[in-house]
Amino acid sequence: MNFENLTIWHWIIPILIGVLSTILGYYWGLASKKTMDHDGQLKLCQDKVSKLEKDLRDCRSSLSTPAPKATVASSTTTKATNVSTNAFNAGAAKAILGKNIKENDLKIVEGIGPKIEAMFKDAGIKTWKKLSDTNVADCQKILDSGGNRYKIHDPSSWPMQAKMCYEGKWAQLQKWQVEHKSGKL
Repeated sequence: MNFENLTIWHWIIPILIGVLSTILGYYWGLASKKTMDHDGQLKLCQDKVSKLEKDLRDCRSSLSTPAPKATVASSTTTKATNVSTNAFNAGAAKAILGKNIKENDLKIVEGIGPKIEAMFKDAGIKTWKKLSDTNVADCQKILDSGGNRYKIHDPSSWPMQAKMCYEGKWAQLQKWQVEHKSGKL
């Protein structure tokens, strides 16, 4: 290549393009950084977590609040209603959840898979009723017994979900699980 034929413009134009590209890249980076405002995203996530924790507390308190006492005449009606509510209805479960559900299938509880279900069954928790009566600390002990792999799971809502299953509250369970899918916000 003959450098004698190159004029000053052959050197200035590439330098100017490089400088302009650098400046544009810098401002483009600033603009994208503003759209990825991590502090704002962190605040949104913290707000969602706070709302979810409040919802969980509300659900727990509504489940632990005793039903109002009924009169003698209506207590027999209430007992009959509870029996029919607690009777498993696979058709109703399928209609709401969109899949076949077997009675006392612990895997219907969000967060419980086949291996965790087996751990709970080995610990004597084989029904939704039994799981709904189990406190969270005992659920955590069962998970801890499986090793570090299972310690990451959060069983805090499992008794509540199991109670919804046991009572046949499929719409309530489905709504809760959609709102709290795998604990992700």
